[in-house]
Amino acid sequence: QTHFVSLSLQAKMSRPVQARRLEGTDKNIWVEFVKLAATYSKVNLGQGFPDFPPPDFLKESFVRALSGENHMLHQYTRAFGHPPLVKILAQFFGKLLGRDLDPMTNVMVTVGAYQALFCCFQALVDEGDEVIIIEPFFDCYEPMVKMAGGMPVFVPLRPKAPKDGKLMSSADWQLDPAELASKFSERTKAIVLNSPNNPLGKVFSREELELIADLCVKHDVLCLSDEVYEWLVYDGKEHIRIASLRGMWDRTVIIGSAGKTFSATGWKVGWTVGPNRLLQHLRTVHQNSVYHCATIAQEAVAQGFQRELKLYGKPDSYFVQLPKELQQKRDWLVQSLDAVGMKPIIPEGTYFLVADISKFKSDVPDVPDSDEPYDSRFAKWMVKNKGLAAIPLSAFYSGAHKNNYNHFIRFCFAKEEATLKAANDILQKWKQEKTSP
Repeated sequence: QTHFVSLSLQAKMSRPVQARRLEGTDKNIWVEFVKLAATYSKVNLGQGFPDFPPPDFLKESFVRALSGENHMLHQYTRAFGHPPLVKILAQFFGKLLGRDLDPMTNVMVTVGAYQALFCCFQALVDEGDEVIIIEPFFDCYEPMVKMAGGMPVFVPLRPKAPKDGKLMSSADWQLDPAELASKFSERTKAIVLNSPNNPLGKVFSREELELIADLCVKHDVLCLSDEVYEWLVYDGKEHIRIASLRGMWDRTVIIGSAGKTFSATGWKVGWTVGPNRLLQHLRTVHQNSVYHCATIAQEAVAQGFQRELKLYGKPDSYFVQLPKELQQKRDWLVQSLDAVGMKPIIPEGTYFLVADISKFKSDVPDVPDSDEPYDSRFAKWMVKNKGLAAIPLSAFYSGAHKNNYNHFIRFCFAKEEATLKAANDILQKWKQEKTSP
């Protein structure tokens, strides 16, 4: 007996088990805030997914694929993308980019845009490479760069106050050209561009994209272009694809998402589009990690794109209808927040709207010497005490800049009318409590 106990004590491992590349990447804002929302929220405008259904034609495609005669749809398909899906994506994006795309070499299907990003960083970023990230940024960019051994280099969008007391727009947040140029060096391997941008909803203008493109060409740098919100642009704005600018096709990987395109985030179908010289390395990562994505989901998404190609630019197109609906929801939430004194920044695209909470600070006491950014404490207090879930903007900044932008929170407005109305009721009641003696 004693002999056995002493052996089992010796058998305990004393050396570190964690791989060094995971150091400092274990914290994740979503894990914490999704749990808080699930526990306390009456209304969840936090995480970015619609609570309304995908379009009928897409659900019908899925059901047909599932119950139809072709039982091979229940088996493996081609590892780098189901042939009907890569074919239609090549046609569709070929049309948008004005070039002939080869479905087998210029397109790769991934488990959501999230895996597409992972493949990019793992395939293209080496130990010590610098990757420029524009702040605020979708939070997975930083840990993914670090896990690949890269060094994230941050450059912020800087807000300019609008004139005559107007509400700020996401267009008022801009890159300083000299500051951006100063971040490029011989160590720079890539820049991550996210337009339309999550969390701000900023749609980068042609001028801004040309500035980025010129620097990429000058310094021979890759561009990882996260365009998952490409169809969700408002007020007649245009989404410009940086790969279509001079000198950029050859150095750009475009990342897209059926989840955001067709309001089906749980299907986890994403893709990369780009030149074979880049995509061949992404395929190596994909075949040695995920290898394969769900066949039936790919089949249904392929049918969705076939429909949209026929209806391209026509009023019946889902890509025309969805932004119209979302623009109304955006305007509704803007009015609702403005009426209670949470100053919204009007987004030009995406599901998201960022609001200034300065006027509500009196409700949530400051904690002197706290490491936690103010907006993070505010968002936690709000979900626990008001039942309204949102995400702090500081979650989208690197450590150095977290406290510079700590009086904003992000709301998701891709929600049913009833959800937005319930959020409005909470805000109105809160305002009355603040103003009543």
